[in-house]
Amino acid sequence: MKETRLNHIVGKVKDMPVLPNRVNKIIKITEDPDSTIEDLEKEILKDQSLTSKILKLANSAYYGYPRKIDTVSQATILLGFQTIKSMALASTVSKMMAHELKGYALGENDLWTQSQTCAIISRYIAKEVNFSNPETAYIGGLLRDIGKTILNFYVEREYKSIVNKVEYGNLSFLEAEEEILGFNHAQVGEKIAEKWNFPKDLVEAIGLHHTPEKSIVNPALVSIVHIADAITMMMGVGIGADGLNYNFSSFAVETLEGFNPENLDQIMSKSYDLIVDKNSFDLNIQ
Repeated sequence: MKETRLNHIVGKVKDMPVLPNRVNKIIKITEDPDSTIEDLEKEILKDQSLTSKILKLANSAYYGYPRKIDTVSQATILLGFQTIKSMALASTVSKMMAHELKGYALGENDLWTQSQTCAIISRYIAKEVNFSNPETAYIGGLLRDIGKTILNFYVEREYKSIVNKVEYGNLSFLEAEEEILGFNHAQVGEKIAEKWNFPKDLVEAIGLHHTPEKSIVNPALVSIVHIADAITMMMGVGIGADGLNYNFSSFAVETLEGFNPENLDQIMSKSYDLIVDKNSFDLNIQ
């Protein structure tokens, strides 16, 4: 019954996000082993804003390349196809996440800032624990709360009831969401990821980032996104109504060999250095 209602809500929303054709083409090119740098460059150059952001990232302190990168082909060689795919997605969802979400007490651009922070931390942790594809972790971190853009209307309508459950029922905001509405924002995000035909491990990372112990497909990816999400909140980035009392899942910590919670200060310090670099952080394309 809950699943039926969730599908009904998601299917009913008129502004359910759809990935633009150009982004789908870029993703298709990056995932085709026979694609060339020229194929990708040709598609990117059709979008001036995306071209500009890719060049900015290639010249950012994050990559520290000794000479200026001034062509998309050079940037693609430096960044790699997977990073280009991440940027194309980021350029699209930044617009979806820029709006104020009153249901979550998030102001304009708060969700975007929080999501990009989580994405960058996810990529960083993935590299630290030798995860096979750090860019997949970046996308998981970026999209882990995409469901809030859809569920916001329903949460706003039931906001007082949800907050009462949190304050007097000793529930987390996520649990209160589920109790009042019948489902939570992570489950809605999972439905969006399915609509976008994402791989199963990414769908799972978005749907289970609060409950990594339920993961089956790729527990390491879900654990990375879960921990990055918690660190983002601990750093106080874009905290909304549901941003308090975040803890690491013991399952996630045990799953990620090489991640040590005792080094949290060091991890947060490095994360801060990454997110203050505007060229690598500010992918919000208006």
